[in-house]
Amino acid sequence: ASCGRTAYVLPHIQRNLAPEKRWPREINSRDMSPLNVLAICGSLRAQSINHMLLRAVAQLAPERMSISLYNGMCGLPLFNPDLEADMPTVVQQLRDAVTNSDAVIIASPEYAHGVSGVMKNALDWLVSDERFLGKPVALLSSSPHSRHADAALRETLVTMSARIVDSASVAVQVRGTGMNEDDILRHVEISAALRAALIALEVAVGSGLSHAPTRQTH
Repeated sequence: ASCGRTAYVLPHIQRNLAPEKRWPREINSRDMSPLNVLAICGSLRAQSINHMLLRAVAQLAPERMSISLYNGMCGLPLFNPDLEADMPTVVQQLRDAVTNSDAVIIASPEYAHGVSGVMKNALDWLVSDERFLGKPVALLSSSPHSRHADAALRETLVTMSARIVDSASVAVQVRGTGMNEDDILRHVEISAALRAALIALEVAVGSGLSHAPTRQTH
């Protein structure tokens, strides 16, 4: 299921930007292999602000970064450990998409001082997948006021032993402004903050960790 959204992949998008909209390379990496990043939106709304934010982010990606937007959220069944013995295809597709990515970007709204139910459900399906350990994750928010969702999301990801990249996690004020995707790209401060976050994620993936962290248990 695509949640009514078109599959979206924008590799090396800056090559298509006008010269004045390009940004300088700020890292000197010896490994210039492509970086595959999976972007996950925690909202099912057709006009989701967070999905719009992720689409804008995809257009700001550094040269060697390809950002794919996951569109299967609405097809995920409610988490049930009994189903893991015969994994639903859509769940396996999510797990494979995460595994095949070098990093993950998450943008989720805040509902009732918590992360959205669909976002938590998706993460629940990833808990038992050991391939998620140490995965670099950047958290984006369309409002600096969504502190409770950010805290809840961080708690879950830390428990799952993901590697949250703080330097690549940013909250920008988009919600309530009436901005669209093009407005985000044209906004000097917001686009600069998002570009800096992506460069920080690129650096974090390049630096890596030689050993995945041990999954926490409670």
